[in-house]
Amino acid sequence: MLEETIRAKMSQKDILLMTHIVIGYPSFDDSLRVVESMVEAGVDLMELQIPFSEPIADGPVILHANQQALAAGSTVERCMEFGEQVSKRFDIPFLVMTYYNILFKYGVGRFAERLSAAGLQGAIVPDLPPEEAETYLAAMKANSLAPIFIYSPNTRSERMKLIDEVAEGLIYCVARKGVTGADTSFSAEFGDYLSRCRAATKLPLALGFGVKNAEDVEFLRGQVEIAVIGTQSIRVLEDEGIGAIKGFIEGLR
Repeated sequence: MLEETIRAKMSQKDILLMTHIVIGYPSFDDSLRVVESMVEAGVDLMELQIPFSEPIADGPVILHANQQALAAGSTVERCMEFGEQVSKRFDIPFLVMTYYNILFKYGVGRFAERLSAAGLQGAIVPDLPPEEAETYLAAMKANSLAPIFIYSPNTRSERMKLIDEVAEGLIYCVARKGVTGADTSFSAEFGDYLSRCRAATKLPLALGFGVKNAEDVEFLRGQVEIAVIGTQSIRVLEDEGIGAIKGFIEGLR
C-alpha cells in the first residue's frame, strides 16, 4: 500500500518531502502542532520516531530530542496512541522509526499488530539487518506493513540486491556514513552512489542525512522520489519555534 501511495503522489509531483519528528518532543501537544504545520505545508509522508535511550544512528540534535522526550514521560504506548491520532486525522502515510530494542521489549508480533491497528504504514528499524529480521519480516507481512531497509554509500551492490529482496514500500538511502545532522556534500560523485541504489531496486528511493534546504532538494530532484528532512526541521523548531515550521517546509520546494 505504501509504494502505491508514493507512486500516486509522484504522478502529481516530481519529488516528495518526508519529514521526521521525535514523538513527545518538546511535548506531545507540541508534537501534534508540528505535525499539523508540516501537513499544512504540503509534506507527503512522515517518520514518527519512538524515543530510545541509545539512538545509535542519530546525531546530537535528534539524540537530545530523544532524551528530552523520555524525560518528559514518553512511552511506547503513548507514541502508538499519538501515531493512531495523527494517522486518523491527516491523509498522508505515517511510518514509525525506532530501534530494535523497542520491538524486542514490546514483542515483535505485538508491535506490528499495534502499528497496523493504529493505521501506520511501515517501520524503519536501522539497527536490524535483514539477515536477522525473519521474525520481524513475518510480523510485518502478516499485518500488511512495509519493512523499510537502508542503503548507505558503503553498501556493496550485491548486498543492495539482498536488501531489495525483503524491503517494501521504499528504500531509505543515507547520504553518507555516520549519524544524522552532519553536513553532506551533494556532488556529482554523490550521483554515482544514487545510480547504484537505482540499479539495485525498483522501489522508490528516499534520501536523508543532511538535506537542509531548497538547493539540496533541487539536487535530488530526478534522482530520488523522496527527500527526507529530519535534523534541520528540529533545529528550526528549537531556534525559531513551532510557528516557523510551516514556512521552512514550504521553502524547500
